[in-house]
Amino acid sequence: MPRPGLLTFLGGVGTVTGSKFLVETDHARVMIDCGLFQGLAELRRRNRRSLPLDPGDVHCVVLTHAHLDHCGYLPRLVADGFRGPVFTTPYTARIAELILRDSAHLLQEDADHANRHGWSKHRPALPLYTEEDVERALALFDPVAHHAEIEIADRTVLRLHPAGHILGSSWVHLTLEDGHTLAASGDLGRPVHPLLNPPDPFTGADVLLMESTYGNRRHEETAARAQFANALDRTLARGGTVVIPSFAVDRTEVVLHQLAELRRAGRLPISAPVHVDSPMALATLRIYQDAFADRAPELRPEVLARGDAAISPEPFRPVRSLAQSRQLEQSHLPSILVSASGMATGGRVVHHLHRLLPDPRNTVVVVGYAAAGTRARDLVDGARVLKMYGGYVPVRAEVVNVPAFSAHADAAEIVDWLRPAPAPSATYLVHGEPEGAQALRDRIDFELGWTAVVPRSGERVLVR
Repeated sequence: MPRPGLLTFLGGVGTVTGSKFLVETDHARVMIDCGLFQGLAELRRRNRRSLPLDPGDVHCVVLTHAHLDHCGYLPRLVADGFRGPVFTTPYTARIAELILRDSAHLLQEDADHANRHGWSKHRPALPLYTEEDVERALALFDPVAHHAEIEIADRTVLRLHPAGHILGSSWVHLTLEDGHTLAASGDLGRPVHPLLNPPDPFTGADVLLMESTYGNRRHEETAARAQFANALDRTLARGGTVVIPSFAVDRTEVVLHQLAELRRAGRLPISAPVHVDSPMALATLRIYQDAFADRAPELRPEVLARGDAAISPEPFRPVRSLAQSRQLEQSHLPSILVSASGMATGGRVVHHLHRLLPDPRNTVVVVGYAAAGTRARDLVDGARVLKMYGGYVPVRAEVVNVPAFSAHADAAEIVDWLRPAPAPSATYLVHGEPEGAQALRDRIDFELGWTAVVPRSGERVLVR
């Protein structure tokens, strides 16, 4: 008789980053997600700590989607000895290729900068992983279609379901060798995502890993879109620039969709250009355009009917080169600038914030979740100065927080997703800050009567 599976929480506990969950049975070790910690320095330092396992003993990795906090540690796992397959959907594999190559490039840039200026305690500073590690990781990807059932290890069966979070995203259902089942939500999307169909319904499992990013919040969709449009109106009227820190994957497409809607409604004048300054966002946009051409079943039918126009607020101006990015400094036209990263932790948006924050004519619109320790969170919390490039920049620009643009389900949407299913023996609230996870635990207990737990980092529990 096989022993019960063992679940270990290696990351994504007490924080919205670093998701890593290990499922072990007599004959298989499966890691669900393999994400980077981001945000606070203490969290980022955890990326440098060795995992409490031999990566060479992990049979396979299952990726729910291609955001860095779910896939960004994979090249380090490979560098440390992992050689198994990486199962995920075809679109996730394509987007992860962009994300991981960009991550390696930025890590190398940070190490080079530290070595030139001597600010690292390491001599020399080395990146967490290299571009060669990324290429080795990408060679391990084994794409799997949604709804297909495949045996990914001895008597361990995987089924991926659309999660409606970003293109290619999934929630995971595993059947273990003793017959018990485990589901992991990954990042659960919203039923009102403007481009993607709602997540597949949750059908039940013995144990559930449930994200809790917005476990204590409610998205006010209609009010948020009005707030977004009004912020644009105010800023353009006073001759300012609207800068939108936006995740390169999905969030940029959602923002462009909303801008296209405002353009069609006459709320966004043609005289106000829209710039997208993020090479990775533009590369991701091409993948979404391919999905339109392929009529991907994840996309909403009404969006497919409009094609590329759904995410093209003409005149939409791609900014590809660094030289083109710097040329934006010479423009004094009222405009809208969409740039990565979404939490303003790196990328070209930091340069734009450095330039635009001191001018009260400008506005920063934060359109998604801002984790503790990030510049976006500091802005949302009312910071009057931000540290960047070794100095402090005054925050005189208007700051508008529009979290309802997030692609994460809110608390009510999570409970509604869970409600039709039979109760798992245990529901573990992961990928959330403590307040969000605890609030969702209490709500699940009160509304559904399920046993919900907020686990500790490193904790081990049985799957039964």
